[in-house]
Amino acid sequence: MEEKKLAEYLVSFGLTGQEASVYLELFRSGTSNGYELAKRTGISRSNVYKALEGLSDKGAAYVSEGTSRKFTAVEIEEFCQNKINSLIRKQEFLAAHIPKEKEEAEGYVTIASDKNIADKIRNMLLKAKKRVYLSMSALLLAQFQDELRILLEAKIKVVVLTSFPKSMDERPELLSGKVKGIKVYVTSDKKNQVGIITDSRYVLSGELGKGRDSTCLYTGQANFVQIFKDSMKNEIRLLELEGNSVNRIR
Repeated sequence: MEEKKLAEYLVSFGLTGQEASVYLELFRSGTSNGYELAKRTGISRSNVYKALEGLSDKGAAYVSEGTSRKFTAVEIEEFCQNKINSLIRKQEFLAAHIPKEKEEAEGYVTIASDKNIADKIRNMLLKAKKRVYLSMSALLLAQFQDELRILLEAKIKVVVLTSFPKSMDERPELLSGKVKGIKVYVTSDKKNQVGIITDSRYVLSGELGKGRDSTCLYTGQANFVQIFKDSMKNEIRLLELEGNSVNRIR
């Protein structure tokens, strides 16, 4: 399982599957040539040499010339940091030269799968300038705690409507009602339902936590945003009348 995860993460840094396998073996065994690596990995010699050339080109292996060409794995921290630095430089170039950004379209966009939805939520949170309203279970909300801390440090208003499972003995610090800058309301079980409003301009609504079957609607369409805002405000009013604020219930 660990080997599979290591290879998967190496692929996310630009290596192919075979390059990742050869890199891991090269890291374990030290400086080696293609013949030795082919014996250890069970990969054909031609494919091993192809992978080694790829590793060399991508900055993941050094080549030593001698009676036979030998390869040494670049330290993982160095390889990864070089990739990150390269991406940062490309990001800076794109940000400086890409055509002027247009206002977000006011249409409706469907976002599918947990990963894509979670990425969109994080982007919405980090782009917020004034206020954020979130409605989701505490279990789903836990994965966005880093972004919530950034919002609080920027003194952006955060209101959370959430439900706590019976198995949750202790509430996360951010949802305890004791953190200044965040208002928490306790609701009935939200299960997989999520809803977010940022700066009274953008809304994301749907389900999260169902893997590839999760879908959410995202829009900046003014009428829909207003309807969603009114619905959330009404829910908050009812919760206040019932005393279902974390600050009030013990």
